[in-house]
Amino acid sequence: QVQLVESGGGLVQTGDSLRLSCAASGTIFSIYTMGWYRQAPGKERELVTIIARGGTTNYADSVKGRFTISRDNEKNTVYLQMNNLKPEDTAVYYCTAAVRVSAWSTNKDYWGQGTQVTVSS
Repeated sequence: QVQLVESGGGLVQTGDSLRLSCAASGTIFSIYTMGWYRQAPGKERELVTIIARGGTTNYADSVKGRFTISRDNEKNTVYLQMNNLKPEDTAVYYCTAAVRVSAWSTNKDYWGQGTQVTVSS
């Protein structure tokens, strides 16, 4: 019903920047929150940042001041601008969205397939 497709990952050096994008498509009535999680090898998936439909944001302490989340509600797309990247940011980054598929449904969480971000030292 709903698909999330991420793009923008890659291999960069310490201090570089990357911008991730995630576009939601399918049967969408509205999207409440959109966000990014990441999972490094051998670690649990962790919240990076989240943004509500109205623009309220929340960030993990480890990325505050370096990462910025934004969204385009017309395009059902969320972005993650990552600056001053560090080796510890290396992970698979997953997009998530809380989507209502109709006016009578409740929010359901959907996930993208993930995009690899690798930061070399």
